[in-house]
Amino acid sequence: MDLKIGIIGFGARSTLQEEVHRPGKGSRITAVCDLADRARQDASALLPDALVTDSLDELLASGVDAVMVLTPDDTHAALSIRALEVGVPVFCEKPLAIDLADADAMLETARRTGTRLYIGHNMRHMPLITLMRDLIQAGRIGEVKAVWVRHFVGHGGDFYFKDWHADRRRTNGLLLQKGAHDIDIIHWLAGAYTEQVAAMGALSVYGDIDDRRERTNERMRDWFSVDNWPPTSLTGLNPVIDVEDISMVNMRLEGGILASYQQCHFTPDYWRNYTVIGTEGRIENFGDVAGSEVKLWNRRHAGAADADEVFIVPAVPDAGHDGADALLVAEFLRFVRDGGLTETSPVAAREAVAAGILATVSLRGDGSSISIPPLDPDLAAYFERGQVEVALV
Repeated sequence: MDLKIGIIGFGARSTLQEEVHRPGKGSRITAVCDLADRARQDASALLPDALVTDSLDELLASGVDAVMVLTPDDTHAALSIRALEVGVPVFCEKPLAIDLADADAMLETARRTGTRLYIGHNMRHMPLITLMRDLIQAGRIGEVKAVWVRHFVGHGGDFYFKDWHADRRRTNGLLLQKGAHDIDIIHWLAGAYTEQVAAMGALSVYGDIDDRRERTNERMRDWFSVDNWPPTSLTGLNPVIDVEDISMVNMRLEGGILASYQQCHFTPDYWRNYTVIGTEGRIENFGDVAGSEVKLWNRRHAGAADADEVFIVPAVPDAGHDGADALLVAEFLRFVRDGGLTETSPVAAREAVAAGILATVSLRGDGSSISIPPLDPDLAAYFERGQVEVALV
């Protein structure tokens, strides 16, 4: 029997509906909730048999087996908690929340109610990342000691500075909103969470552009174009722009592992570069999609040298984010139906949020180091067990 899935927020991430709505194949979307007229119109056109409403209560009362929270970041916590409180399993798009207390409250609510919580960190399913992690797990570079990540956000102006993403009230900052993915992957590749952060950043380019306007009922695809170049030529930016367009953070992880993350929203190219250095070698990717190369050096060289081995990022079936969205949805649906451990982790999502939020505090201050408050160990253990309580003897 198909799982009945409700979608809360039918905006940019509504593309996930292509992976969710598979009537007769295990899942179908039976209800959609969004406050925007355009979103409800889009949902009605794509899903004519679904309930489409602006009432969350109506959606939750409609008999859905689970919901997917795909709304702007500042609403994730409140919407997820409401669903968890009535016993409806939740898929929450990353980041978990924009406030650390809200993130912790989500985890606490999931445990108290015994309701399953899943986080949409799809990069854990990307072929590039799984290839690099497999090499690390196989011991090909020894024990990880450092992770360096550079994120060239070539579409930054169109993606993040023409709508709500540019307003820190909605996102906290792009070091959190965009960086939550990469911080989570740094943790996953290193096998350790961040203990201290120190960051610097600035609004270097987009804050100087005066051409601003509201874009009510518009979507990113309405204005996106690779012809919008150079960044200083962009028009129609969000009326409020108070997030950084360039940022860099240094992190000290558990066990003394060091990491750094750099993010720039006005580069001409758009990709991520990961370098992981261990006690017996290093790996680095060149490109981040199918057919890209991951190079491995594990012998000593006199100077710059060709890689000792080269691995090709495998091709996957056509789906969003290089196939990761299909794998993400499949894992979520399996988790709703059967429970068990998952590649994504609410605890890891919380740790990524914590590092991103406090790095933003650091960069908006004097760049001083800030310690990450630890999650309650008993709460963390609950999620690491697959969201089950310890059986009483």
